[in-house]
Amino acid sequence: MDSPYRILHLDHVVIRARDPAALERFYVDVLGCTVERRQEKFGLTQLRAGGSLIDLIAAPDEAPGRNMDHLCLRIEPFDGKALATYFGAHGIEVGEVVPRYGAEGQGPSVYLHDPEGNQVELKGPPGPV
Repeated sequence: MDSPYRILHLDHVVIRARDPAALERFYVDVLGCTVERRQEKFGLTQLRAGGSLIDLIAAPDEAPGRNMDHLCLRIEPFDGKALATYFGAHGIEVGEVVPRYGAEGQGPSVYLHDPEGNQVELKGPPGPV
């Protein structure tokens, strides 16, 4: 079965941080990212890294070096039903299509897991779901 989409680029990666303030200082002061937005209720800071985002989320009990929450790939076109059919044919379950914020703004996305259990988000263009 042919893929119903193509990957455009890495939209964002989410890192779980034992010390979010220290990690933010590193990415901003050392690497040159900028703070794009904060979602205090989630303990989340979103940093702009060129055309992508690096999201830092507070996780004080996280083990060092094993702290990626998920990575997100921007795809096009985004058709939730076609994605469910395609991944289902490969024995992979996808989550519900919901709006989430990414490097290009709010838009539809779904989560799935790779064979190692890593969470992967597939994100569509900005706009309504």
